[in-house]
Parts: sequence; C-alpha cells; structure tokens
Amino acid sequence: MTGIPHDESPRPLSARQLQQAAGTFGMLAATNRLQIMWLLSQGESDVGTIADKVGGTVATVSQHLAKLKKAGMVSARREGRRQVYVIDDPHIAILVDQVVAHHRELDERGTGLGALASGRKGA
Repeated sequence: MTGIPHDESPRPLSARQLQQAAGTFGMLAATNRLQIMWLLSQGESDVGTIADKVGGTVATVSQHLAKLKKAGMVSARREGRRQVYVIDDPHIAILVDQVVAHHRELDERGTGLGALASGRKGA
C-alpha cells in the first residue's frame, strides 16, 4: 500500500499502457530534458530563457523541446518572434515536481542515490 489515494480500484496495465509509461520515463531520463521539464513545471518559458537557465545553447534546448513536443509532453505557441513552451499535461508537471521533491528530501536526510555513490551512512 502506498498511501496514495486512488479514484478507482487498481486495474492491470495493458502492454500498451506500460510501453507508453516507460516512454514517458525514458523522455525524462535525460537530465537536460528533466531540467527543462522542471523549469516548465514552474511556468511557461521561451527557448532563450530556458537555454540561459540550463546553461545550454538555444539549438540544443530546441532539439530537446522538439522531442518533448513530439512525445506530447509540451506544446508551443508563437509570441512575435519568440516560441513559448508550456507543459501540455498537468500529470507530467506533477510527476516532475514529485520526483524533484522526493530527491530533495532524500538529500536532506543524507540518503538516496547520492549517498550510495559517496558511501555516506544511511544509504
């Protein structure tokens, strides 16, 4: 039991649903894309601003955003000469926020993957 309330009783996942869920996690597995999605979970932004915040080039960030857009995770609209991106699905924003919060808590407790890698106690 996870302690997370569910609206309905658990149903088995179909192979298609499992594949799609794995694809979502695969898209978020790239640290650059995860950082972009975390920034977008805080609010919409244009490519140049995202590139500045992640320390990447506009070209590289644009490539990541194109992949996220193709995956249906973000959408874009034009505002003059700027392309503004937003997370398309609130579930994705919640997922990203929850994963980041989880790892921040682990860091505060000195546990988690970082502790394992450094050999800290409590890992």
